[in-house]
Amino acid sequence: MTVLPLLFLGLLVFQLDRMNIASALTGGFATDINIPQSTINLGNQLMFMGIVVFEIPCNMALQRVGPRKWISAQVFLFGLLATMQVFIRSRGSFLAIRLLLGFAEAGYIPGAVYTLSSWYTKRELAKRVAIFFFGMFGGNALSPILASGILILDGRHGIRGWQWLFLIEGLFTIFVSFLLSLLLPGSPDLTRPLLSPGLIKFSKSEKEIIQKRLEKENGGSTQGAYGVHIPLKVVFRTVACYRRWPHFISTFVVFSTWSPLTTYTPSIIMSLGFDRTSANALAAVGAFLSLGVVFFFAYMSDRTNRRGASVIAAQVCYLIALIVTLKVQPHVGKWSRWGLWTAVNSFAVGYHPIHNFWVQINCRDPRERSISIA
Repeated sequence: MTVLPLLFLGLLVFQLDRMNIASALTGGFATDINIPQSTINLGNQLMFMGIVVFEIPCNMALQRVGPRKWISAQVFLFGLLATMQVFIRSRGSFLAIRLLLGFAEAGYIPGAVYTLSSWYTKRELAKRVAIFFFGMFGGNALSPILASGILILDGRHGIRGWQWLFLIEGLFTIFVSFLLSLLLPGSPDLTRPLLSPGLIKFSKSEKEIIQKRLEKENGGSTQGAYGVHIPLKVVFRTVACYRRWPHFISTFVVFSTWSPLTTYTPSIIMSLGFDRTSANALAAVGAFLSLGVVFFFAYMSDRTNRRGASVIAAQVCYLIALIVTLKVQPHVGKWSRWGLWTAVNSFAVGYHPIHNFWVQINCRDPRERSISIA
C-alpha cells in the first residue's frame, strides 16, 4: 500500500517547514531581520490563525476534488512558501509569509487522516493513524538535528545559515509534492495517481477486496474521499454537536501550552548554557522520546479497547510533567533543566493519535468525520 508511506512523508516535510523557524532563531534569524521576540510570537499566531480559519474549508475542498489533486498541490504550495522565507528581510515580509504558510498548511493533517479512513477499516485505522503521526513527531525530532548540520553552512556563498535551512528544507518539500503527484492513489474506486498510471498499481482483484472490506463495515457503501459535497448545514450540525466539544477543548488546551515550546525549545536550551549546535541536537531528544510515548499509548488503547481512558491517561502524564517542571526547574542545574523540558516535550502529544482516532470512530457520516477531524 502506497497511501500511508506517502502521507507520512508529506507530514514529515509539513512539520519540518513548520518547525525550522525554531532552529533559525538560534542562527541569528531575528537579529538579521531586526525583529523582537514579540514579532516572532505574532508571526506564529498568524500562522496558526490561518490554519484554524482554513482547516474546515480545506477539508471540504479535499472531499470535493479528491486527495490526489488537493494534497499534492497543497504540499507543493507550502513547500514553495517555506522556500520563500529565504527572502525575508523585514517585519512585514515575515508576518506575511507566516500567515500565508498557515493558509497553505491548513487541512493537511485532518485531510490526510480522513483519506486514511477511506482506505482502512476502523479496526485497522488506530495503528495507521499512530504511524502517520510519527511523521509529525519524526519531523520534530529531525528538524533540530538537520539544522545543527545545515547552520554550519553559515556564510557559504554569502548566504546565512538560516537561509540555507529554509532553502534546503523547502526544496525537499517541493520534491515530495512531485512524488505525491506521481504515486498517491485517489481513492479505493479511483486508484490512479494524478500524473502517472501508478508505479505501484492495484489489480482489479485488489480493488475489489478493498472496496468489499469497506462496504462490509459501512453497510454496503464505500466512503471514499472523492467527489463528495459537504453542505454548510452539515458543517454547522457537526460543530454544534455538544458531544464533540470536549474533544475540541482538550486539544485546544494541550496545543496552547505545547505549541510555543516547538518554537523556542532550541532557544531555551541555548539559554541554559549550551552552544548552538548542541542546543539543536539536544532539542531532538524529547521529540524522539515522544515516538515511544505515542506508540505506548496507542498500544494500550488497542490492547484495552478503551480510547477515552488512554487519552485521559496521556494528558494527565503531560500535566504532571508540566507541573513538576515549573516547580523544580528554578532549583536545579542546566542538565536537570534540560531533562525536565525534554520530559515535557516527550509527553505533550502522546494522546493525539488516539484522540484523533476516537473522534473518527464516533462519526458514522464521512462528511461529519472530515469536519470533526479538522
